[in-house]
Amino acid sequence: MEAFSSKVWLSSPTMHGPELEYVKEAYETNWMSTVGENINETERLACEKIGCKYAVALSAGTAALHMAVKLAGVKPGDKVFCSDMTFDATVNPVVYEGGVPVFIDTEYDTWNMDPVALEKAFELYPEVKVVVVAHLYGTPGKIDEIREICDRHGAVIIEDAAESLGATYKGVQTGTFGTYNCISFNGNKIITGSSGGMLLTDDEEAAKKVRKWSTQSRENAPWYQHEELGYNYRMSNVIAGVVRGQFPYLEEHIAQKKAIYERYKEGFKDLPVKMNPYDEENSEPNFWLSCIVIYPEAMCRQVRGEQEALYISESGKSCPTEILETLASYNAEGRPIWKPMHMQPIYRMNGFITREGNGRAKTNAYIAGGAVGQDGKPLDVGMDIFQRGLCLPSDNKMTVEEQEKVIEIVKGCFE
Repeated sequence: MEAFSSKVWLSSPTMHGPELEYVKEAYETNWMSTVGENINETERLACEKIGCKYAVALSAGTAALHMAVKLAGVKPGDKVFCSDMTFDATVNPVVYEGGVPVFIDTEYDTWNMDPVALEKAFELYPEVKVVVVAHLYGTPGKIDEIREICDRHGAVIIEDAAESLGATYKGVQTGTFGTYNCISFNGNKIITGSSGGMLLTDDEEAAKKVRKWSTQSRENAPWYQHEELGYNYRMSNVIAGVVRGQFPYLEEHIAQKKAIYERYKEGFKDLPVKMNPYDEENSEPNFWLSCIVIYPEAMCRQVRGEQEALYISESGKSCPTEILETLASYNAEGRPIWKPMHMQPIYRMNGFITREGNGRAKTNAYIAGGAVGQDGKPLDVGMDIFQRGLCLPSDNKMTVEEQEKVIEIVKGCFE
């Protein structure tokens, strides 16, 4: 089998034409800065699609998360509960404000924050008043359970919907379930501006605050006067032109991503793997990335260090490292599952809560056990999924023939 002549990407931008027209309009009218019709229209489109009252266009999803953390009132030393298996941009803004992330383990049903572990976290840290929840790879988490727990404990939810724009839970768009919600238009997202993000809320005062903070917190005076800390976080009218041109194609992109997911599911039905799961009764993902997790008994020996990984090939078995290296040799891009935050060097001393309570230091050199829960499953779910899972090429420009070849490449790893 020959390598792909053109690289098959994990997830790359898909342009349609109107994006360029709106960028050209910004150029020709000289509205090149952080005000203009593209920004206004992009914010309107976001509110219309998602169902929120206010949207503030910002330079990145990370900027939106930072503004959300600031709105939530996080102060130095405050503990904040955060999704564990996610990109670090979900978590870093907590630290920007001096907060201390405490990581809540993942559940196997949707690969998102485990409500059982969240309840345990509140037992250990009842003073916590902010919870940052992400929807992994476009799949909504267990929103009802998480909201009920947070409401009971008086905690504000910050919803990181950066990966899940267009996904729904019980017919309602993600990006509306928290007090402050965030989306991303990064280059590989379901729709893109090449960069950019948004803060979404139903709180008018919060939206006004973010508009001020994101433009350096200038006061209403004849000169540049500042009474509080500000940031250069507003989206440019040029970037907004790209986002504006992308919005009408969101549903088309989701349909293409879903078709990719379904083809993988069918193609791997005889392999010892499982697709990234979702709650078929209550949710409809945007299928941003298609992933697989290998059954434990079908895993060959794999060892990962901080910057390298090794494996021993075995007949009938494979591992993420072997599959990703094999895909790369054929000029196709895959990616490891997000390495959980509690495993990251920068956050190794932060709290980590599993469904059974404190997840740190659970093994004992002189007593067997500790790594498996009372239910017989791995106690650290995020680590388990990270070790056995990977993201497959999910580009919506990938042809059916190219995807069929990817499927055959993956199958070959198990021979």
